[in-house]
Amino acid sequence: MSAKKNFALRLDEQLMKAVEKWASDEFRSTNGQIEWVIHQALRQAGRLPESDEKQTPPETPPSD
Repeated sequence: MSAKKNFALRLDEQLMKAVEKWASDEFRSTNGQIEWVIHQALRQAGRLPESDEKQTPPETPPSD
């Protein structure tokens, strides 16, 4: 797996609460949820290198 790069991300409070709730619902950390969302958006836009396509994070578990 490639090295991870740290950076600051500023979100308004309401958006952050929504991301935290979504992450909790999906049994992910907030950071993991943000990473998953970005990865999915890049994959759908066809902007991931071929090598990253093979390392797709797990899909969101089905909701009950």
